Amino acid sequence: MKLNDVNRGIHKHKKRTRIGRGPGSGHGKTSGRGHKGQGQLAGWSASPIFEGARMPLVRRVPKRGFNNQWGRVVRSINLGRLDATFAEGETISPESLKAKGVLKGRYELLKVLGDGQLTKRLKISAHRFSETALAKIQQAGCEAIVLPEPAPVVKNKMSAAKGRKP
Repeated sequence: MKLNDVNRGIHKHKKRTRIGRGPGSGHGKTSGRGHKGQGQLAGWSASPIFEGARMPLVRRVPKRGFNNQWGRVVRSINLGRLDATFAEGETISPESLKAKGVLKGRYELLKVLGDGQLTKRLKISAHRFSETALAKIQQAGCEAIVLPEPAPVVKNKMSAAKGRKP
């Protein structure tokens, strides 16, 4: 091999293969679609799970577990983290937690748990509180505000389309 042979045959912009342009093109007659069968027809494409005549793997594998279509996404936070993140006299709400970047991602309900101690007087708003969290909040002289829970969102579109109520 010589130095001038290194990049021979390598082109920056490769021309696309033009099929159906006669026998001289190398892709004439059937244009790469083979003989007979459903794949020869224009506009035909297989389903992603299509496996010919046999039962697709997706349908053969047993489904296990339970998918709660009305399940709520509940995020929890401990009192110790709230105490470390917020200053004296601040109001804590789901919006302020998102604004400070403490809780990321999507969730429907916020629950405050009782791990850690409160050393600052805070006003805490959440959808749910654990018993130990409420006791520690009252002991520290803070205020706990229970927010109303939003209506559940149906995750299964089929149930919603049939008019079923959660």
